[in-house]
Amino acid sequence: MPSSTDAATATETVLTGMYAAEAEYLAAGGPGEASFDLLAPFFAPDVELRQADSLPYGGTWRGHDGMTRFFLAMGQAWETFDMVEQEFLATGETAVVLTRIRARARATGRELGFPLLQTITVKEGRITEVRPFYWDTQAIAEACAMPLRGGRRCT
Repeated sequence: MPSSTDAATATETVLTGMYAAEAEYLAAGGPGEASFDLLAPFFAPDVELRQADSLPYGGTWRGHDGMTRFFLAMGQAWETFDMVEQEFLATGETAVVLTRIRARARATGRELGFPLLQTITVKEGRITEVRPFYWDTQAIAEACAMPLRGGRRCT
């Protein structure tokens, strides 16, 4: 049985590979242009990504088809979405990734800088679950000119 240190190293290796593949995917044109096949090997077929419902791309995205649709939704919300700096803390199958984001909203042209904290589960060498946590979902919704619940619109 592998030690938790071995599992943490394996988890970090999967994440490093996935983020490199994501950069390649975005450089190749990203959603609607590049193939999700660049990222697919890093995600389990039944992966779940749970985004806050208050975000323009909120909800639970399941499987490779769901991840493809998620990246399309992200591409509709953001003109740019750069991961400026990342820190990893992996303990076995679970990792916490702190990322500094620099992004420009497509709808308003507003630029935002914000931290994004994600818990990511890796099993058998593939990502099975991603749960991102944003510091200020309201600022993101406003930048993306997303209507709030109840019919109010943030602009």
